Amino acid sequence: MISDRKKTILRTIIKEYIKNAQPVSSGVLVEKCKLGVSPATVRNDMVELEEDGYIMQPHTSAGRIPTELAYELELAEISKDKKNLKETELGLLDNLFSIEEAGAKQTAKAIAELSNGAVFWAFHKNDLYYTGLSNLFAQPEFKQSEIVYDVSVVIDHMEEIIDDIFEKIEDGEQVLIGSKNPFGVFLSTVLVKYKKDKKSGMFGIMGPIRMDYAHNLALINYIKSKFE
Repeated sequence: MISDRKKTILRTIIKEYIKNAQPVSSGVLVEKCKLGVSPATVRNDMVELEEDGYIMQPHTSAGRIPTELAYELELAEISKDKKNLKETELGLLDNLFSIEEAGAKQTAKAIAELSNGAVFWAFHKNDLYYTGLSNLFAQPEFKQSEIVYDVSVVIDHMEEIIDDIFEKIEDGEQVLIGSKNPFGVFLSTVLVKYKKDKKSGMFGIMGPIRMDYAHNLALINYIKSKFE
C-alpha cells in the first residue's frame, strides 16, 4: 500500500508520461499535483516510489518514468472506475461495426486510429487481420534502430505468436504489460477473447508500455459488448 499523496504523484507521473513520452520532474509534479507540500517533500516521495519499484530514472536527467509495477497499480484503479468512450467515438464505431469482413476491417482501422496503436483481429485461430503498424513506428520509443528491428520481428511472427497463444488466452479482456506480453517486452497488449456462433475470436490493441490503458480498455470493451 502507498499513501494517497504518493498515489497522486504516481498517477500524475503516469498521465504526464503517457501524454509526453518524457521523464517527469519534481517541478512538473509540484505544478500539476498542487498538494500543498514543498518541492523537497515531493522529491522525497519520488525517492521512496523509486525504492519501492514504481518509478525509475531512465538516464541522468532529473525526471522519472513509470515501471511495469506502476502500470499494474494503475490498472487496478481503472477497474474501479472504467472509462467510457466519447459519444463521437461510439457513433463512429457503431456506423462501421460489422462481423462481415469489410465492416470488421473498417472497425479495426478506426480503433487503430483512436488508440494510436496497432490492432489485430483473429477471427479464428488461422484467420488474422492486422492494421495500424505505422502507429507503432511513429511512437517515440520505437524510433531507435534496434527497437524498430525488434518490432519488425514481432510483426513478421505475428501469426505464429497468435496461433501459439490463441488457446491459452482465457475468454474476456486481458492486459499484457511488458514482460507478460508474448508480442515483446517492449510492448503492451490489451485484448479480448470472445465466442460467437461456437467460434472463438480475439481482438487486440498493441502499443508501447506507455499506452493509455483506460482508453484502450474502453475500446476493447466496445468489441466485447458486440459478442455478449
